[in-house]
Amino acid sequence: MVLASEPKELKQMKSINKYANWTPYLYFIAVTIYWFTDINREEGLSAYPILLLAIPFLWQIIKPNGKLNFYLGICFICLSSYMILAYLSDLMNIPPLILAKGFIIYSGIFVFLNFIMSAWIVRNSYKRTF
Repeated sequence: MVLASEPKELKQMKSINKYANWTPYLYFIAVTIYWFTDINREEGLSAYPILLLAIPFLWQIIKPNGKLNFYLGICFICLSSYMILAYLSDLMNIPPLILAKGFIIYSGIFVFLNFIMSAWIVRNSYKRTF
């Protein structure tokens, strides 16, 4: 009995799992680029140091480093936790009429998505391979 090679679906799942680990890094790079373009429209040259924030995430995609991955994850979990506390404390003081605006919804999604992506980075640091 001759065994066939791996099924096509299994090969696709392996490649999806390989590239799924890059999701948090690509997310934070995209947020940095968006933040840069938003500030650059108003401030000009003073926005360029914001691009430096994307370097560690880009480095993790090009040449993964376990320690850097762990430090990035812990650092951004702390920042995201602070943002969640700030968001919730701000939410408690807002009148109900303003809650209908999309700003509160979008900022809430952003805050919790940052926390999830940071936790994902920490989870990736516990894995041996990318």
